[in-house]
Amino acid sequence: MSDHAHESHTGPIKTPAQLLWTSFFSFVAPIFIIIGLVYYVTSGDKPAAGAVDPELATAIRIQRVGSVELRDANRPLQAGDAVYKAQCAACHDSGLAGAPKFGDAAAWAPRVTTGYEALLTSALKGKGAMGAQAGGAFSDIEIGRAVVHMANAGGGKFVEPAAPAAADAAAPATEAAAPAATAAVEVAAAAPIATPAPAAPASATVAAGAGEALYKQACAVCHVAGVAGAPKLADKAAWAPRLALGVDGLTASVIKGKGAMPPKGGSAASDADIQSAVTYMLAAVK
Repeated sequence: MSDHAHESHTGPIKTPAQLLWTSFFSFVAPIFIIIGLVYYVTSGDKPAAGAVDPELATAIRIQRVGSVELRDANRPLQAGDAVYKAQCAACHDSGLAGAPKFGDAAAWAPRVTTGYEALLTSALKGKGAMGAQAGGAFSDIEIGRAVVHMANAGGGKFVEPAAPAAADAAAPATEAAAPAATAAVEVAAAAPIATPAPAAPASATVAAGAGEALYKQACAVCHVAGVAGAPKLADKAAWAPRLALGVDGLTASVIKGKGAMPPKGGSAASDADIQSAVTYMLAAVK
């Protein structure tokens, strides 16, 4: 009876060898298993870290802020509908950020009454969520044509600005130089809409800081207020999952368009300018 009671109070470990193996499997084996798992996780192939990679992050920081690009100042002026599709449709087609929709007479009525000059000034200098359009891919005259295209679709009766040469051609030709110059001045005074902006030099260039300029012109309208899910400028939490794409990946996404963002953000900027704008926005979350 006493032997049976004694056996009932003993455990499964009866020899030193059993104690040694039990200790091994209880403490030592799990440590080796954990080490093996850590090695497996850290040694596997990983997706490109993009901007998180120290070398790429350094490359982004030392990348040029702007770019220099030669443009043909003598190219034909674009028509109002072409400029609208390239520069304005991104917001005015859907009414993003309070922009009056194209063809919405009720929304355009109070704006048309302010006159062409007031509308052109608002477009060139920017108003509300709309960034300044002056100094971008289009000239002031082309922006004016887009303004006329939109305003007339909303009930306006504005005359589209003519090319600079058109005003000179409208002056009656005379044999005397002085009367011809006087006639040209009279034609220009009679049609102020046709007065061109100061002519750009023959070799127009994009100044340093093109990325910031393009951001304010084409990107700020959505990225300042986070319209349609656009990550706000300098919002590190919103930009964090996008940093892994790096400058090249984000540039490609902007060029092709993504979600509510049209290709190139609705602008006619070059790929180099788009990359500068992306770099400018990434620098804001560093």
